[in-house]
Amino acid sequence: MSIIGILFVHSAGSYWSEVHYKGQMPFAIKQATYLIVGIAVAFFIRNKSIIRIPTFWQILYLISIVLLIGVLIPGIGVVRNGSQSWIPLGFMNFQPAELAKISVLGVLAGALANEKKPKKVVYFQSAILLLIPISLIMLQPDFGSAFVLVMAVFFLLFAAGLSIKFFLAIGGVGIIGFIALIISAPYRLVRIQAFLDPWKDPLGSGFQAIQSLLAIGPAGLFGFGYGNSRQKFLYLPEPQNDFIFSILLEETGFIGGLIVIIAFLTFFTTSFMMAAKTKTREAQLMIIAFTSLLTVQTFLNMGVVTGLLPVTGVTLPFISYGGSSLVMTWIIIGIIFNLANTSIQEGRR
Repeated sequence: MSIIGILFVHSAGSYWSEVHYKGQMPFAIKQATYLIVGIAVAFFIRNKSIIRIPTFWQILYLISIVLLIGVLIPGIGVVRNGSQSWIPLGFMNFQPAELAKISVLGVLAGALANEKKPKKVVYFQSAILLLIPISLIMLQPDFGSAFVLVMAVFFLLFAAGLSIKFFLAIGGVGIIGFIALIISAPYRLVRIQAFLDPWKDPLGSGFQAIQSLLAIGPAGLFGFGYGNSRQKFLYLPEPQNDFIFSILLEETGFIGGLIVIIAFLTFFTTSFMMAAKTKTREAQLMIIAFTSLLTVQTFLNMGVVTGLLPVTGVTLPFISYGGSSLVMTWIIIGIIFNLANTSIQEGRR
């Protein structure tokens, strides 16, 4: 899927790259570089025992909190599209929220797997561990990352055996919080209104949604062919990022989109099956948490692109352009294989 990503980062971003960098290849070359780095890190950590040590996740969590605070400091964090979510590293812009997603799920899975502590204590600790990074992410503001993380935690809690009573309580608090977030920030209400009726403001808040639908609608079964997108010519802003699936559908049609969806479903199903076969509770919860994270993010992105959900600014794993997202996705792959292989080896002893 990452190879597909490079191909469509090149196709979707070729004109945008030509305008800004005087060449069609920079985005594709950078994405290929990020992919090599991501795969290298994944291979490095797939056999490292430190992944299975709770202290590692606790330290990583603290580092994530420090970075989430740092990105909010003027002069350190970089503002893009109204969100101060990136720290410039020279060769790329690093997004601390991507690391936070991994560290939060890792530390929560470890806490929920601890059967020695009373459940109420574990649930209270988990709520605090989640609330701190979510609050910092929302201050950027980055509603998309916060929503994906919360949903992944929801699936993690379900897998951990959270009672219906707690689920109802969490759901009620979540709904109240969601309404409060919309009321507190007018731009979120504008996004909801644009989702309900994008044609009400076709040149403003509804522009991206409309341009995405204009890319997908005429594509038919097989699309216009690779490289033949029309919407990438500055109609769809930065099409190599969050809306790359629009360009993929425009160029490959329903069949191409279906193949990509089947590939994602195969990967997710395989990962959940690996979780079911693990012998340790902590490894099982971690695999479920990380797979849920990628699953939620994938279908949230596809829902936005096809007009089924409001615009959130969430990337499509493996495929969208971006160093932080791609490298962290491959790190998750390395962690999943590490946990699954270790559990299988322990089961054979």
